[in-house]
Amino acid sequence: MIRSEGREAWKICECLKIKRIQQMIKSSQITEQFQKMNFDTYSIENADKQIKSVKLAAIDYVQRFYAIENERSNSFALVGQVGSGKTHLSCAIANELLKKEIQVIYFPFVEGLNNLKSDFDAIENKIDQLKKSRVLFIDDLFKGREKPTAFQIETIFSIINYRYLNHLPMLITSEKDFEGLLDIDEALGSRIYEMTRGNRFVLKGQELNHRLKNR
Repeated sequence: MIRSEGREAWKICECLKIKRIQQMIKSSQITEQFQKMNFDTYSIENADKQIKSVKLAAIDYVQRFYAIENERSNSFALVGQVGSGKTHLSCAIANELLKKEIQVIYFPFVEGLNNLKSDFDAIENKIDQLKKSRVLFIDDLFKGREKPTAFQIETIFSIINYRYLNHLPMLITSEKDFEGLLDIDEALGSRIYEMTRGNRFVLKGQELNHRLKNR
């Protein structure tokens, strides 16, 4: 903002900032439904202590992001129990980062890989975007098949390994716990484990599945 131009200059700067954020949200590939997910809509009223602690940790991660962005352990992972709000809370993190004009790309594991395979002419460019985005949000890593295909493992490894080597942060959710990720591919799982040190949480217990409440 140029102080000498007063309120008009401030308004122009603010409008430009809003446009930049809107463009980032559009390019993030986060759906309209997921854009509505924030820390306020992630209720912890009467919630299990696990849920309360991960929400506080997620808020803390956003607050510390600039300080840890270039460190080895700069990523955030929520793994484990189905229906425990892992995607909701990770979307809240992503949406807060976007408000700070921090680029985030959302990559739902199953749909994302299917889209990659559907257009082999553009696959290299798409993978390059996933590798180099300032923050990459991989949702439901290794969802689906009991045993991932060679294509799935090789593609995800190439993306995560690049980000690991270049200290680029990720947000990761998975129904697999860390032992499960290591069983699928130890090189891949151990990279995620190291990148999320201090910011990794395993949610356990069917009582955390909000979809089963009041059944």
